This record gives sequence, C-alpha cells and structure tokens, in this order.
Amino acid sequence: MPSTLFPLLLVAMPFLEIAGFVIVGSHIGVLATLALVVLGGMLGFFLLRVQGFSLLQKIRAEAAAGRVPDRELVHGAMLVLAAILLIIPGFFTDICGLLLFIPPVRDLVWRYLSRSGVIVTMGATRYGPGYEAGQKPARDRVIDLDPEDYSRKPDPNSPWRGDNDTQ
Repeated sequence: MPSTLFPLLLVAMPFLEIAGFVIVGSHIGVLATLALVVLGGMLGFFLLRVQGFSLLQKIRAEAAAGRVPDRELVHGAMLVLAAILLIIPGFFTDICGLLLFIPPVRDLVWRYLSRSGVIVTMGATRYGPGYEAGQKPARDRVIDLDPEDYSRKPDPNSPWRGDNDTQ
C-alpha cells in the first residue's frame, strides 16, 4: 500500500465503521448489531489464543532446527494485529481481522512484504571460551570431581573472604 493512502485510510476508518453500524443496524436491529460487535471481540481473544499457541510451537521448531523463524514471527505479528482488529468495535476492522486469521491470506501478505520491503532479522550469536564462530560449545569441558576433591570449608587465604565471615 503506498504511503500516501495509509493516512487517508486512517481518516476514513471511523466513517467506514459508522456507515457499517448504520447499514447493519438498519437490517438486523440495534441489539443484534451490538451482540455482533461483542461477539467479534470475544472471537478475537479466542482465535489469538488458539492460533497463538500453535504459532509458538512452530517458532520453537524453527529455532531448534537452527533456522531463523522470520516467517513465523511475521505471521505472529499479523495474528496480533488481526486480534486487535477484531477487538476494536466495527465491522470493517472485523472483516480485515478475520481475513488476517486465514493462513493463505497471511502468506499473501508475507510474500508482499518480503518482496516489496526489507525485513531485517538478527540471529543469536555466542561469544566466549568454547565458542567458535557459528559453532556450538565443546562438550568435553566438563570437570568431574571426586567427593574428596571438593570441600565446603572456606579458604582462609581467599581474597573473597569478607570481614564478617567468622568461623
């Protein structure tokens, strides 16, 4: 969407919602219209919970496989946006929110975003002893002690011993 249309859509949104309330209210009545608005908000909370948990599992699986879960993160952001759109009272926002809950629609939006914009992801890197660039730490750094090699007695010559340690 061109950046010049976005402010225009934000200004037109309340008028679209009011027109939607008037049109739907004149066909089905005021109480049924209010019930639909409340049902839309409850549906937003429910769908966010159901699809949110499955999306978290997909993100964990991608991260465990060593891949950056960029697609899953964008889908998660779209699910949050869809839930917010459903929670906002109005029929136009409810239609947009319901469309974003459909996975093929999210895939279309993902393709549009990945083609037209730049999405920056940062991978987690580890630094320190035992870590080479992009490698996992060496597992042979385990120090195995026998019970007689370890003592809980404080060392009197230790510089870490405080003045309040009396034994």
